[in-house]
Amino acid sequence: MTFDYTSMGFYTFDALCHPVTDLPPGGSTFFVEDFALAVSGAAGSASIVAAKHGLSVKAVGGVGHDLMGDWVLRRLGDFNIDSENMQRCEGFTTSSSIVTTRPNGMRPALHKRGATAGFYVDDAAMDRVLDTKILHVGGVGLMDAMDKGRNAEMLAAARAKGCTTTLDVFASTAEDFPLIQPLLPHTDYFMPSEEEAMALSGRTDFEDIASFLLDQGVGAVILTLGRDGTMYRGSDGTKINMPSYQIDVVCTCGCGDCFNAGFATGLHLGKPLEDCLQFGQASSAQNATGLGSQAGVESLEATLKFMETTPARC
Repeated sequence: MTFDYTSMGFYTFDALCHPVTDLPPGGSTFFVEDFALAVSGAAGSASIVAAKHGLSVKAVGGVGHDLMGDWVLRRLGDFNIDSENMQRCEGFTTSSSIVTTRPNGMRPALHKRGATAGFYVDDAAMDRVLDTKILHVGGVGLMDAMDKGRNAEMLAAARAKGCTTTLDVFASTAEDFPLIQPLLPHTDYFMPSEEEAMALSGRTDFEDIASFLLDQGVGAVILTLGRDGTMYRGSDGTKINMPSYQIDVVCTCGCGDCFNAGFATGLHLGKPLEDCLQFGQASSAQNATGLGSQAGVESLEATLKFMETTPARC
């Protein structure tokens, strides 16, 4: 297989500022300390972190014929990410966000859905997209054209080819579950946040949520729990609880997406499951130390050093 990691789905242009405690009244101006641009999204952040960790990465998604799309494609190129299957979608602008990062790291955002809703992988492109060891699908619920059955076909074809499949969502609600349910039998690792998992399942107890999702046929459920770490539950009965790292949080934008790429890095390196989860936690934690998705992630060597030197939360 040509690529180590293919990240398909939600790519967005983000403009972030920090710290923001309120929006200025009327036409006035508040001054901030920091401002950044980033490629983000459930597929975008994951693709860049995987590339920073040394994986060969293919990006699959959509952008518009606009300056934001130009910048997204240029930025992917900065990390040597293959963008052959990034489509310029007619009639769509690039998915874009304005992120107002709070002093505590929370990140209320204003988002325009854009071209994530318009891209589509046709039969002619499928073999190129699936020429990969790991297929990650991120952003189900925003991918209007792909959510109408194509994501399930892609995941099923990936599994048939021997690819490892991972799945994530974005700000899901209960109404999104019919889009996600058909994907789960073709997914090795489903990695929603605690809020997304509760919304999708209609449940609040984490063990109950994991059991519900495993009953849908997924190989394993990984719930990302913010400062409370990560909870892994496998269809084979494996149970792992992994603490988070002690850090000073700047911005939590993209933390779950960076976890996904860190976990994939561990899989790519052939590490034990516990190490894969630690790679995910370390990638997420480093991300939170900077402004903008992937800002705090530098390289595989830096991530390994972070894991060795940064204490875990008790």
